[in-house]
Amino acid sequence: MKAGAGLFSALALFLLMGAVLTQKPRPKKPTRRPATTRKPSVPQPEPQEPTDFPPPILGPPSMYPDCPRECFCSPSYPNSLNCENRNIRVIPVIPFRTHYLYLQNNYISEVTPEPFLNATEVRWINLANNRIHRINKQVFEKIPALLYLYAQRNLLKEVPSGLPASLEQLRLGRNRISKIPAGAFSMMGNLTLLDLYHNQLSDSDLGRNTFKDLKGLMQLNLAHNILKKMPAGVPSNLIQLFLDRNSIDDIPKDYFEGFTHLTFVRLNRNQLSDRGVPKTVFNISTLLDLQLSHNQLATIPLFNSHLEQLHLDHNSIESINGTLICPYNMQADLSDSLVPKLRYLRLDGNHLSPPIPLDVIMCFRHLRSVVI
Repeated sequence: MKAGAGLFSALALFLLMGAVLTQKPRPKKPTRRPATTRKPSVPQPEPQEPTDFPPPILGPPSMYPDCPRECFCSPSYPNSLNCENRNIRVIPVIPFRTHYLYLQNNYISEVTPEPFLNATEVRWINLANNRIHRINKQVFEKIPALLYLYAQRNLLKEVPSGLPASLEQLRLGRNRISKIPAGAFSMMGNLTLLDLYHNQLSDSDLGRNTFKDLKGLMQLNLAHNILKKMPAGVPSNLIQLFLDRNSIDDIPKDYFEGFTHLTFVRLNRNQLSDRGVPKTVFNISTLLDLQLSHNQLATIPLFNSHLEQLHLDHNSIESINGTLICPYNMQADLSDSLVPKLRYLRLDGNHLSPPIPLDVIMCFRHLRSVVI
C-alpha cells in the first residue's frame, strides 16, 4: 500500500515538472520611446557673401522720393548723397541731382555703370575703404564732368581705364596696383594731384610716357612702392614729389633740371648713399623742403640758399663742415636778403655729437631749430 502511494507521488511530481518545462515564456513587451516628429531635411543654400559683413543700414523714408533707402539726403545739401558707413554691397541708383557722392567705408566690390545712368552731374566721388577690385571704364562715360575720384584703401590691381579728361584729383593709395595701362593718363591735362601711395609699382610699370600728358600735375605721390630708380618723364611743372619708402639708390645728376616750380622733395627711407647722390643734384633754386631721412649718406649734399628745411636724420654722417655746405662765401658781406634761408636742420640718428660747429651757425643765420 505504501509502495503504491510512493509511486503515485513520484508520477505526479514528474508530470508537474514536465508542465513547467514545456510552458513557453511570455515575450517581453518592447519599451518604446515616444515618437518624435522630424522635419524633412531641406538642403540649405550657401551664403552669398561672407558672414562677417553686417546687414545694410536702411534709413527712414526721405523727403526726396529719389533718395535710396541706403543713403541720407540732407535738405540742407540737396546736391549731396551720403551713403557712407551703411554696410552696402552694391551702389544704389544715383539721383540726377547728385554732385557729391559719398560711398566710403562700405563693402562694395565692383563699380558698374548701371547706378550712374542718370548721374551725369556728379563732380565728386569718395569710394575709399571698400573692397573694390574693378571699376568698369563705362562708369566714366556716364559722369564726364567728374573732378575728384577718391578710391584709396581698396583691392584694385591696376589704374582704372577710361578716366575722364576733366579729372583734377585721383587718389588710389593703399591698393594693390602693379599695372598702369598704356594711355591711362592720356588727355588728362587738368589733373593736379595723383596719389599712388602704398601700391606695388616697379620701375618697369612706369614708362617714359606714363606721365607725359599730365601737364598740370602739381603733386605726385609714389611713396611706398618697389621702385629702384627715379621715375622717368615726370612733368616739369611739379611742385611736390614724394618717393619715400622705395629702394632708390641712385639719382641721375641732371634729374631735376627743367623743374621750374619744385618745392618739396621727399626721399626718406630709400637706399641713397654718397655714391648715388651727385654733389649738386639738389641745388635747386625753388626747393624749400628736402627730406632724406633714413638713408646711407655719409656727407651732407650741397643745396641752394633758398632751402628752408633739411631732414638728414638717421644716416651715416660723422662730421659737418659748414664751409663746404655753405651756399656762399662766408667772408663776403651779404645783405640779409641774400643770407641762406635754412631754418630747420635735423641730424639726429647720425654719428654726431653736440655742439653744432661755429661755421654752420655763422653761415645759416636764420636757423631756429637744430636737432642733433
